[in-house]
Amino acid sequence: MSVVIVGGNDCMVRKYKEICEEYKCSAKVFTHMKTDLKRKIGCPDLLVLFTGTMSHKMAKCAISETKGLQTKIERSHSSSASALKNILEFHVNN
Repeated sequence: MSVVIVGGNDCMVRKYKEICEEYKCSAKVFTHMKTDLKRKIGCPDLLVLFTGTMSHKMAKCAISETKGLQTKIERSHSSSASALKNILEFHVNN
């Protein structure tokens, strides 16, 4: 399963990737808005939006890129490791 995480904290990027590896998922993490964010998202199976640490523009960009795809979108205000684990637990096992 491929996962794209948008938002979150810079210091947690490695931890987010490690958690995804525990659930046998490949992950891309974008903590800041970049000019080429649209092209880098691709077509993941799961898009995780940490809404507490991202701009509206960044959220809008990420969601618009997955429109028309079979991507599941999950929003979480908290960008903690346990929030990501709960999201992955639900989506990987279902």
